Amino acid sequence: MSDAQPFGLLIVDDDKSMRQSLLALMQAAGWQAEAVPRADKALEKLGEMQPDVILSDVRMPGMSGLELLAQLDRDFAPPLVLISAHGDIPMAVEAMQAGAYSFVEKPYEPRRLLTILTHAAEQSRMKASNVRLKERLFALSGLDRVLLGQTPSVTALREEVLDLSGLDAAVLILGETGTGKELVARALHDLSARSDRPFLAVNCAALHPDSFEAEMFGVSGGPEGRLQTASGGTLFLDEVGSCPPAVQAKLLRVIEDQRVYPVGSGVPVNVDLRILSATNEDVDQAVSEDRLRADLLFRLNTFVVQLPPLRQRRDDLSLLASHFLNEYARMHEVDGPELRHEDMAALLAHDWPGNVRELRNVCARRVMAARRGGGSFASALAGDLGAEDVPDTLREAVAAFERELIGKAIKAHAGRMDAAAEALGIGRRTLNEKIVKLGLNKDALL
Repeated sequence: MSDAQPFGLLIVDDDKSMRQSLLALMQAAGWQAEAVPRADKALEKLGEMQPDVILSDVRMPGMSGLELLAQLDRDFAPPLVLISAHGDIPMAVEAMQAGAYSFVEKPYEPRRLLTILTHAAEQSRMKASNVRLKERLFALSGLDRVLLGQTPSVTALREEVLDLSGLDAAVLILGETGTGKELVARALHDLSARSDRPFLAVNCAALHPDSFEAEMFGVSGGPEGRLQTASGGTLFLDEVGSCPPAVQAKLLRVIEDQRVYPVGSGVPVNVDLRILSATNEDVDQAVSEDRLRADLLFRLNTFVVQLPPLRQRRDDLSLLASHFLNEYARMHEVDGPELRHEDMAALLAHDWPGNVRELRNVCARRVMAARRGGGSFASALAGDLGAEDVPDTLREAVAAFERELIGKAIKAHAGRMDAAAEALGIGRRTLNEKIVKLGLNKDALL
């Protein structure tokens, strides 16, 4: 047995002599085995012990073995092996289709039964180990903080991101504005084997055909292009649906060949890049309208991740709002406002066209108003910051607001820029650009 801990078996059979025979066999094989005479007793027993396998008779008074199988939660229950003296092929087929691990006829051959139960137990242990590993990875990666929520769609999304992070295949991330596409892309990179290499985010809408090659491929005799410096890491093509047609052809060649030609050079330079992309567009419509090359799409959509809009996960509103309120309250060193009944009513009544990003901003406005001793979520949703200390122009107000939030985030996270960017709900690249634009001095803030 591969594990130091003996395998555990729960035997369910109404025949006392059969129970005793099976108990003797399993105990002689070094297993920890217990037996009950009825299926309903087995369900009670599962609450007390956690066996690796269940071995159940098919025909018993009350609940049958097949009915017991139907009562088990397939995601969490151990595998079930059915045993019966009345078995036939149709019953075996029905049992396997219903989710049974295997089917054994009485009188059983001890060696064959032990082999089947051992394989089932090993599979059960492996499944439990994988679940624990994923839980540890979630905790280590912060996925449960990056992709916060408890609705089934978000839970499934975290599982999907964790699974895809271990692959090197292209992933296309679809979702409305503000659903967190760059956060998902960065999580895919941070959890991958490329995490110690660069994450290069490229805004495709800002690319220009005339300057694309020099910027991305570099110039012969000059500095390397951005793709060469990011080699070994991840290339994230944001807003790929807005990429100029001429640039799409050049990107396609890079993705296909994994090499670039610096401007003025006929010698290719090999690059090694995992390709992630994102768009809020309907990609099939973009292809039909000749705005997105079909051959480029086929290189990008090996796997597709669809992010749910906030209006489809309203059960997460309370959790998300509380998280963002506490985050911004900590940045501003104030007590976060409590979520009242009327606040939740306002949040639930809103359609959230800006999704999670919009909710972050609303919570930031709510905390700003709370600093002045007032405010409500209704006014925060309306964009009302209050009359005091607000600059005269919109541009000045936005800059002042961003300057204060970014400064507080950098200070709260002791200069750790990735953590500050995550708290603000923006990418690290965007944060760096805003620091330069707003003239912030990071060292002076610490």
